[in-house]
Amino acid sequence: MPHTRRDHSDYEALRPQVVALRRAGLSRRQIRDRLHVHNNDILNRLLDGAPAPDRPRHPNAKDDLRARARELRRQGRTYDEIQIELGCSKSSISLWVRDLPKPPPRTPEEASAIARRGWEATLKRREEERQRTKQAATSEIGTLTDRELFLIGVGLYWSEGSKSKPHRRSERAIFINSDPDMIRVYLAWLRLLGVAGERLRFYVHIHESADVAAAERFWADLTGVDPSSFGKTTLKKHNPKTVRKNVGEDYHGCLMIHVSQSAELYRRIEGWWYGIVLGAERSA
Repeated sequence: MPHTRRDHSDYEALRPQVVALRRAGLSRRQIRDRLHVHNNDILNRLLDGAPAPDRPRHPNAKDDLRARARELRRQGRTYDEIQIELGCSKSSISLWVRDLPKPPPRTPEEASAIARRGWEATLKRREEERQRTKQAATSEIGTLTDRELFLIGVGLYWSEGSKSKPHRRSERAIFINSDPDMIRVYLAWLRLLGVAGERLRFYVHIHESADVAAAERFWADLTGVDPSSFGKTTLKKHNPKTVRKNVGEDYHGCLMIHVSQSAELYRRIEGWWYGIVLGAERSA
């Protein structure tokens, strides 16, 4: 059975009902539908001065941080200490705890320790971000096609390999580097080109103050070649005036890879490189 339309002339009778419904938390639309007051002017008059319903406060993501910051402040912690523990800005901390009493002044030793902990935390966050970026970038590469490896190898050789000069003609494929990963990629490239393993000659270049035998074993293991088949190691004279950074167990010197009878290979590498240059210019 449809609702009968109310007589809205009886304003005084409707007003208490509107106020009661408003206090109960009903919205304007709900009151309109409950009392069947479909005239906006009358509804506005009835709602005029009526208390607005309490809106439920949605939880804020920073409520827990604020509570924790106030707890730490009551324990006598400084803004710096709270920032290190919670990782939030000092401006936010100030808004949350400025009504609380200040802790006693820090000693120089305490200030230094806090600064050190803060810097260590910053370095840790930076390193974690650095590693995430590297891992994400690594996953973007995937498996290389033969053509991709071919082009990479040409660029790699032209960056790090020996090159013939107009004033010093030397058409030989010689590659030297201290980075094991560069050596791995270069050897993979040579295999792609069909260069036989017996054409490769390996030589270690290293400072005389380093562990020469360990370096020779390292490069032999990396290349899968017996150390006895390596050529004579070249020792760099130690200069005591030079402060070297490439020291310690991770220092293995450089490995030189010489492809025998490689004049034709060198000429092709040079031609491939110029082909890449021309191709890049056309694409630009």
